[in-house]
Amino acid sequence: MLTLILFDSGELGVSTATETRKKRDINTMITNDIEFKSIPLPTAEMGGDELFQLGMMYSTGQGGAPVDLISAHMMFNLASMRGSMEAQVYRKELSREMDREDIAEAQKAARQWLDAGRIGYAA
Repeated sequence: MLTLILFDSGELGVSTATETRKKRDINTMITNDIEFKSIPLPTAEMGGDELFQLGMMYSTGQGGAPVDLISAHMMFNLASMRGSMEAQVYRKELSREMDREDIAEAQKAARQWLDAGRIGYAA
C-alpha cells in the first residue's frame, strides 16, 4: 500500500527552533484535516482488468488517487500486456495528452516493474 506524506515545500536552510515548531504545528493541522487513503499498487497477481482499474484511478483521481498521468500510462501499459484491450485504447488516448518525456518515463517505469519480476506478461 502507498501512504501519502506531506513535506514542507519551503526552501532548505537553517531555521530557529520556533520556526521549526511553527512549521510542525502547521503540518499537524493540515494532516488532521485531510483524510489519507491507501492506494493499491500493481502486483504480480493482478490481471489486465485490475491493472486497468488502477490506470483509471490514476488518470481520473478516483478512489483517492492523485491524478498522475505517468502512473496511469504505466498501469495501462501493464494492463495491455496482461490482455486488456480497453487499456490499449486508453493508453493511446492518454499518450495524446502527454509529453514525450513523460511517456518515456511511464514506459521506463513499466519496464522496471517487469524486470523486477513484479508483473509478468500475459500467459
